[in-house]
Amino acid sequence: MISSNDFRTGTSIELDGSVWRVVEFLHVKPGKGSAFVRTKLKNVQTGSTVDRTFRAGETMAQAVLEKKTMQHTYKEADQYVFMDMETYEESRLSEDQIGSGVKYIKEEMEVTVLMWNDRVLEVELPNSVSLEITQTDPGVKGDTATGGTKPAIVETGAQVMVPLFISEGEKIKIDTRTDSYLGREN
Repeated sequence: MISSNDFRTGTSIELDGSVWRVVEFLHVKPGKGSAFVRTKLKNVQTGSTVDRTFRAGETMAQAVLEKKTMQHTYKEADQYVFMDMETYEESRLSEDQIGSGVKYIKEEMEVTVLMWNDRVLEVELPNSVSLEITQTDPGVKGDTATGGTKPAIVETGAQVMVPLFISEGEKIKIDTRTDSYLGREN
């Protein structure tokens, strides 16, 4: 159990049969009446947000989340197969469970899987990945780093905007949170 007085950004609670994460919180002590906590909660499963007010000291169940490091081993039809790095058990996840980061998943990539009651809530990719460019317009002499950008397709099929001087076959780093080019891979 957790008290509303102990809310912090990122705290996970169980409410109405699902997991909610505290995005914002504010302890309010009015001059008249009892104190309360105004929060903005995000549903971890659906991504929806809601504003909710709790009485100060009100208790609720804290969601016990389990983080597992898993490695992507292969793709079978529309399922991605991941292996638990501790128990070597395999789990199959759909594109919906993985989310928008599915476009950067490649074999032998390690991800962090957030689970609650043996259900997958989130799949966290590394902040940056190194991928090879498979298709882009050729670079032309005179293209500079500050010139502009062009679209490029990487080995996983994702499209990323890269500087004009980048050519096919090069390995680049991509920020998975913002889908942006970070630089060439050394």
